[in-house]
Amino acid sequence: MINLAMAIPFVLRFYENDGVSQYLRSYISLAPWITITFIAIFYVFKLYNRIWAYASTGELFAVIQAVTLGSLAAIAIFFFAHAPLPRSVVVMHWAFAIQLMGGSRLLWRYAVEHLKTNGHKPSRRALIIGAGDGGAMVARELKGNKSSFLPAGFIDDDPMKRNVTVLGLPVLGTREQIPEVVARLKINLVVIAMPSVEAAVIREIVDICRGTKAELRILPGMYQIIDGQVSVNHLRPVQLEDLLRREPVRVDLKEIAGYLGGKTVLITGAGGSIGSELCRQVAAVGPRKLVLLGHGENSIHSIWLELEEKFPSVALAIEIADIRDKPRVDNVFQTHRPDVVFHAAAHKHVPLMELHPAEAVKTNIFGTRNLAQAAVRFGASGFLLISTDKAVNPSSVMGATKRMAELIIAQENMAGITIFTAVRFGNVLGSSGSVVPLFKKQIARGGPVTVTHPEMKRYFMTIPEAVQLVIQAGAMARGGEVFVLDMGEPVKIVDMARDMIKLSGLEPDKDIQIKFTGVRPGEKLFEELLTAEEGSSATEHKRIFTARPSLVDVEALESELVNLSRKGLQCTAEDIFNALGAIIPRFRSYRKVQAG
Repeated sequence: MINLAMAIPFVLRFYENDGVSQYLRSYISLAPWITITFIAIFYVFKLYNRIWAYASTGELFAVIQAVTLGSLAAIAIFFFAHAPLPRSVVVMHWAFAIQLMGGSRLLWRYAVEHLKTNGHKPSRRALIIGAGDGGAMVARELKGNKSSFLPAGFIDDDPMKRNVTVLGLPVLGTREQIPEVVARLKINLVVIAMPSVEAAVIREIVDICRGTKAELRILPGMYQIIDGQVSVNHLRPVQLEDLLRREPVRVDLKEIAGYLGGKTVLITGAGGSIGSELCRQVAAVGPRKLVLLGHGENSIHSIWLELEEKFPSVALAIEIADIRDKPRVDNVFQTHRPDVVFHAAAHKHVPLMELHPAEAVKTNIFGTRNLAQAAVRFGASGFLLISTDKAVNPSSVMGATKRMAELIIAQENMAGITIFTAVRFGNVLGSSGSVVPLFKKQIARGGPVTVTHPEMKRYFMTIPEAVQLVIQAGAMARGGEVFVLDMGEPVKIVDMARDMIKLSGLEPDKDIQIKFTGVRPGEKLFEELLTAEEGSSATEHKRIFTARPSLVDVEALESELVNLSRKGLQCTAEDIFNALGAIIPRFRSYRKVQAG
């Protein structure tokens, strides 16, 4: 091909006179040197180390670079041999060499793809929403594998992409034209391939597609695009998380690895929704030992088996224990000497804790105190409490006891070298006790879907993103802070119920009724993330803020803890709120306004 690329320009340039034979004779004498030079340059550019069955623009650019350098070398060889080439021949040789080298390799890719499909003709057609990176990767995957779907084209709102093709597939219109395109081209599958788009756009596209008979799938998450890991198996039905999603969480892996890597980490409530995800993400960092502490043996056993399979190199220790048992807690700390403690164990169910306030006190207050004091005695370097937005101006027993836990952490931060901090956030999607699993069950049995109040709002996060931010906050802790996670905008529970009904292919208030049951004891219509006196300050992470710690009378805190301890099983909700009011005077006035 190297020699053919040089011979063709001679014939084209001098075919009407005798110059062709003169130049060809000169070239033939120099051909071995030119050929060896080109092959050496191709070797340097690693053209012989590439899998051309997957050739793309990167490989073509490498061919252009290598041929350009080879052509310059050929000009030099002719010059030193006193046989300079005409400029037209030089230009044509460069162009023909690129066509022959690049074309032969792209032809090989085409042949391999044709053999791969082996004449396979999909019986159904797919329409891809989004003609960007994600859409192109989905189209390539559908075309290159024996999928049952053949991509018919793209939908994209970008005016610059109208009437253009991507990978040979046309951009057929904007999102408003989806129903018409689906009907005209007999589309069977619509794929949303916009992994970084806002939730409002996803919601609108879902509403439009619901008017068609096509199946709807989505490419989830930006990480597949970053890693190039897109396959047909990644496409899944649209879920509630897609309608609520925000900008992906980014964490500083080096900073996290610095305070967790090679350390002994204890996680309480390790079998719960938050605790188990903490175990997964901490294990991925490579701790020296990961201690899983929990009260429920079945949930601990489940996460233990999962971690053993996924992270065989991480040393695991299992402790079935009740954090309310002070001697047992001390024994765990003495045995393992944890460097970092993530405290996720708690009673969290608001209505149940209104019925059993003494249990909330024993677990959320005194269980936290047992762990915090053990962390100081046994020299833990860091202790992070998982708190809740319900601890802000609490109206429930659960919220009040978690607020007391925050105050205990602030007090213990002054007691020794252990850095204590708390992280406060709202509801997490899919956690045990959240509305999402309840709504799914109610929809599955035909309704009604029960919502407490039409104006009830809550902050929501996915479990993985909440845990990522918790771990990041732990890396930023200096002691005594209450970190507050950016939860985005609050979501109406009734809107969430309607979205879930629609995602199930049903019509709210037609196929599935929504029933309002009334606000339950201890619930507020709207949760807050900060008290009025706390305010907030930005941190280096734009999704994490710090609240100014409240000034607490340490003697008053100790006195009220003693009073609550004495009451034991006779402890009432009023006792808890009175104790909190005695510690934080401002809370008394807030409580009166709330009661009024």
